[in-house]
Amino acid sequence: MAKCYFTGKTTITGNKRSHALNATRRTWKANLQTVRIKDEDGNIKKIKVSARALKKGNIERA
Repeated sequence: MAKCYFTGKTTITGNKRSHALNATRRTWKANLQTVRIKDEDGNIKKIKVSARALKKGNIERA
């Protein structure tokens, strides 16, 4: 399942509402990017990170 490594953001579900208020199920996917980071041991690994976490600068890229 696609999930942000730092924020935990994932896909959410809800209703799409037309002008006549008809309800149709839909999903909103998080804007996840795959980046390479260094973990505590200095190893490089790939993780999925939300665009907001990338923008904040929480991640030290490899």
